[in-house]
Amino acid sequence: MSSLPDQKTPRLLRALAGEAFERPPVWFMRQAGRSLPEYRALRARAKDFIAFCHDPEMAAEATLQPMRRFPFDAAIVFADILLIPRALGQDVWFEAGEGPRLAALPPIEALAEQIDASTGRLADIGETLQRVRAELEPDRALIGFAGGPWTVATYMIEGRGSEREAARAFAYAEPEKLDALIEVLVESTARYLVMQARSGAQVLKLFESWAEGLAEDMFERLVVQPHAAIIDRVRAAGVTAPFIGFPRGAGALVDAYAEAVPVEGVALDTQAPAALGRRLQAQGKTIQGALDNLLLRQGGAALDARVEQLLEQWGQGPYIFNLGHGVLPDTPIAHIARVVERVTGKPAREPA
Repeated sequence: MSSLPDQKTPRLLRALAGEAFERPPVWFMRQAGRSLPEYRALRARAKDFIAFCHDPEMAAEATLQPMRRFPFDAAIVFADILLIPRALGQDVWFEAGEGPRLAALPPIEALAEQIDASTGRLADIGETLQRVRAELEPDRALIGFAGGPWTVATYMIEGRGSEREAARAFAYAEPEKLDALIEVLVESTARYLVMQARSGAQVLKLFESWAEGLAEDMFERLVVQPHAAIIDRVRAAGVTAPFIGFPRGAGALVDAYAEAVPVEGVALDTQAPAALGRRLQAQGKTIQGALDNLLLRQGGAALDARVEQLLEQWGQGPYIFNLGHGVLPDTPIAHIARVVERVTGKPAREPA
């Protein structure tokens, strides 16, 4: 166990610096959202989801709501991975009960011309971060994030969430066009994350939600290289905030990702075996995950047992307790509270 000089540094930052704890830091993906009644009441006031994300007052409130209920060690800014395509000029909207929709992919040259303007169009997210950081206790970290370029590209190509077959076919049929799109997303994402760090984000996370199903060479081209390029550009801008990379569904390719991409933390999905996590810890990476969000929703003895198993198998090395995917909207609050109390020893609180 390493020891950092400032013990008031947020526990999450200390874990990402390699420190192990008797109890790990804990936060949940999608902790700010539909599982909370106060969120649903707030959401009802917004014109639409995009407007919600771009309203700093409302988005900051959504970010802080779970922090008031649960003793999480970190807040993650309330936003969406598809704000970048919209900032680049592709129309994005959300259909109630169906999820995101995107207009036809614009010419790549037209998207590239919007890179300079895109960060300014996302300035509302920076203001949200500033508002949250001003209110959040200093010992609780603030996380900024962006979608991985490949994941965002799949939505831009297909116009919606899917099995990504059309996007993978596009990658084979139009390799130069896809590479140009990925490059636009690498540059715009790096600038966006720099802005987030300068606005108060202390940790930056790359969500490659659709990393599964890629052949090894395609994974290298579409996930590993773009993530490494983003981090290089963020570092070149003088930002030192640690990165967590989440190549969800990458399976046996997670080792290659952790070796090649200079992230401090690797988020693991539900299928990650105990040996993988231990191997990454031994290589100097902090790991995060991998509680099943369906099990969190189900609750009961099986949930209790899995929490204990995760703490036992990974708790001796630098580890961040989290889910393998985001909190489901119909997850009982009592189940979240029970898990977080088991990890932190602190009970949930009813919001004022």
